[in-house]
Amino acid sequence: MRSKIALIGLTCSALVACNAPNIPQQGVNPVNVPVVTTADYVFDAAAPGGALALGEAERLNGWFQGLGLGYGDAVYVDGAYAPSAQEQVATIAGQYGLLVQPGAPVTAGAVQPGSVRVVVSRRRAEVPGCPNWSYPSNPNLENRTMSNFGCGVNSNLAAMVADPVDLIHGREGSAAVDAATAAKAVQFYRSAPPSGAKGLQAVSTK
Repeated sequence: MRSKIALIGLTCSALVACNAPNIPQQGVNPVNVPVVTTADYVFDAAAPGGALALGEAERLNGWFQGLGLGYGDAVYVDGAYAPSAQEQVATIAGQYGLLVQPGAPVTAGAVQPGSVRVVVSRRRAEVPGCPNWSYPSNPNLENRTMSNFGCGVNSNLAAMVADPVDLIHGREGSAAVDAATAAKAVQFYRSAPPSGAKGLQAVSTK
């Protein structure tokens, strides 16, 4: 019986060795990286003449509440009357700390005459397939990267990032630069007293 068990173990090890090329290559690049997905939500509001009809502002605000609108979401206004109704939509979106962005994304269906379409683009970041133990950690005779490498750090990063778009590209700098703001951190560092300036306090162990 022992010889049979040993034979099975040897066979499994041989299979692992045969599948070794499928293990991720060596290096420090994470195997599992965040993936940013986008979902567009639309709300068609009556806006004859470019102004939201009576009660439409309340409906729009309720829709924002239902979506849990917040930082990281992008609000757009689309339609022929979008330039006229944008100020009213921006007032409502401003209650959630958001601005109306230019260039609405393409959505299904045409905007009906006498109405505007409010689009909320919501982005989410996640690391699919984690934890990833698709391949056993041992034996690893070629010292290759583990299949689960990157799951811990990148999953936490995807969960904590306020705006998932920041994972795709950086933010453009402002044309106006305030030197006082830039030097504020340096000034605070120079003016703060050293942490050990007050000396050590005597603590009795009795």
